[in-house]
Amino acid sequence: MNKFNREKPYNELPLLPPKADIETKKILNKTIGAGRALAQLNGTLLNLPNPTLFLDTIYLQEAKSSSAVENIITTNDEIYQSVVADRKVENAATKEVLSYKEALWFGLKQLNKRPFITTNLCVSIVQCIKQNRASIRNTPGTTLSNTKGEVIYTPPSGESIIRGKLANWEKFINEDERIDPLIKMALMHYQFEAIHPFVDGNGRTGRILLLLYLKLSGLLDTPAIYLSDYIIKNKTNYYKCLRGVTENNDWENYILYMLDMIEATSINGLERLNKITTAMKKTADAIKKKLPKIYSKDLIEILFRLPYTKRQHLIDENIGNVKTVGNYLIALEENNFLKSVKVGKEKLYLNEKLLNILEEK
Repeated sequence: MNKFNREKPYNELPLLPPKADIETKKILNKTIGAGRALAQLNGTLLNLPNPTLFLDTIYLQEAKSSSAVENIITTNDEIYQSVVADRKVENAATKEVLSYKEALWFGLKQLNKRPFITTNLCVSIVQCIKQNRASIRNTPGTTLSNTKGEVIYTPPSGESIIRGKLANWEKFINEDERIDPLIKMALMHYQFEAIHPFVDGNGRTGRILLLLYLKLSGLLDTPAIYLSDYIIKNKTNYYKCLRGVTENNDWENYILYMLDMIEATSINGLERLNKITTAMKKTADAIKKKLPKIYSKDLIEILFRLPYTKRQHLIDENIGNVKTVGNYLIALEENNFLKSVKVGKEKLYLNEKLLNILEEK
């Protein structure tokens, strides 16, 4: 039985792997379904003409949902306009979402350079999210409370203890190959959140690590998936399952939750991807028919990379000079392919079809 007292630092947090049975019949059956759904998504992404085309959009959606888990709320319009427009971002929530997206990209680049998940990588990610020099917690007094202000968890305390737990976590991720990678993903996520190594940003860092692990383990070559959307919709159960492990050693329900998340998110991601690629093809065919002089594969990709675009994007991709691309955008708006929106002194062009697909629940 865990030596757990919610009011005291959980320095007795057991190391990985757990002693409990983490490969029950229910878990193994669910692993098959989750793995199949993830493989289908992976195959579809790999077969896209440009597998990286939608990544910025997907990572912004993941950043928005992951931040919303922490009650940092902003809108799709605010996010996408802020990414495209040449203006200073004033909205604090939007700044945090954009920092999260940059942290995710940073993590993926680091993983390409060195395919390991490490404590140092976690520190760099949280610094990117929080835009500060945060490091491992070294002062006591950190507690997690519910909405009533009641303490529900006190994570391990003391920098040396936290670093020791992270060293075991790191070794488990990078060296232990006996456990199915999807089950391992669930274990590493719980452990990171239970260690709670930072003063702030643990939840968001932990959710970025999920995506990095999917890539590291070879389960998703291009981690174009936003898991946080599932957590938002099932937030109460997420925290209940995490607490179930801590308080009752109930690994089964927690692992099943995480596998459900992978399966449901993969299926939804595949459906959304198919809707976007279908809309992209229909738009391409319609532009080719109505505006044949304007049509090019590069132009279509620009219009579907993010919901908003602008003249400079077309110039950067060598679609034409200032005057030419200006005329192209006017023609696209006149034929209802785009809708112009004034943001500050700048004119952006919205692809409503793409935004509508992204906003579908």
